[in-house]
Amino acid sequence: MADKKIIAVLGATGAQGGGLVRAILNDKSSEFSVRALVHNPNSEKAKALLEMGVEVVTVDVDNYESLRSGFSNAYGVYAVTFFWHHFSAEKEILQAESIAKAAKETNVKHIIWSTLEDTRKWIPLTDSRMPTLQEKYKVPHFDGKGSSDKFFTDLNLPVTFLYASFYWENFIYFGLGPKRGPDGRLALTIPMGDKKLAGIASDDIGKCAYAIFKKGNEFFGKKIGIASDHLTIQEMADLFAKTLGEEVVYNKVSFDMFRSFGFPGADEAGNMFQFYHDCDKDVNGLRDVGFTKLLNPELKNLEVWLKENKTKIPVG
Repeated sequence: MADKKIIAVLGATGAQGGGLVRAILNDKSSEFSVRALVHNPNSEKAKALLEMGVEVVTVDVDNYESLRSGFSNAYGVYAVTFFWHHFSAEKEILQAESIAKAAKETNVKHIIWSTLEDTRKWIPLTDSRMPTLQEKYKVPHFDGKGSSDKFFTDLNLPVTFLYASFYWENFIYFGLGPKRGPDGRLALTIPMGDKKLAGIASDDIGKCAYAIFKKGNEFFGKKIGIASDHLTIQEMADLFAKTLGEEVVYNKVSFDMFRSFGFPGADEAGNMFQFYHDCDKDVNGLRDVGFTKLLNPELKNLEVWLKENKTKIPVG
């Protein structure tokens, strides 16, 4: 273990970071070891990592010295921020700046920054197609990350920019799976019209990140978009129907209707889907399924993922 290169993983108990931790642990001949950077070392997931022999370190992503300590002596860092914990793009930007500075100061040899597009480059604040949120963003959890890329490039860090896609797990944990309507039929309600949405399983994000770390400097300075499928919501509904054994219809709603649903982050999610819809060629063009499969030959498309997760999907 001592001669292995340490990958320090932010969000090690979350979706992306957890997927990377598992990818490294499952490779018994790996040249890397894992340092799980966690906010709550007493959580069940953190305790489970400890039991597997993983080095678990408590890190406060809002505290620079804590980050610097967590990155100390690490070869690589997987950097992800957590918008949905606080809904603040400003906080994400501050976190990203601290992450970049800490990586520079600790001489990290490879950092993967889990980023997204700054949507304002496509839909400026003056564009009335979608509402401006938090006074200066269109899709805050995209824009905060995308506008933070400069922190990594300005410091000339050995960085790879990783662009993930819509998580299939959103159908389980974010309330976007099929819901039974008053007529008794299941329906998917996602405002994408007939445009295709790029998606991926969180475990596959981790496997792709692991492949990038193994490739090393081949991916320095590169933008890597990953997806396992590009599907319309109707195509997704058909796959749900096939898996669940009953009809699932596509409930086409407008972006404004979706934004009005009132759940926490509904306006944010509505704007996100509108960006996916209006800028689909650029978004899907970056997230190439064929290239993703080269990184991760075990890549699971939605049909396979649904078969494996059928019992986890809440349908009322």
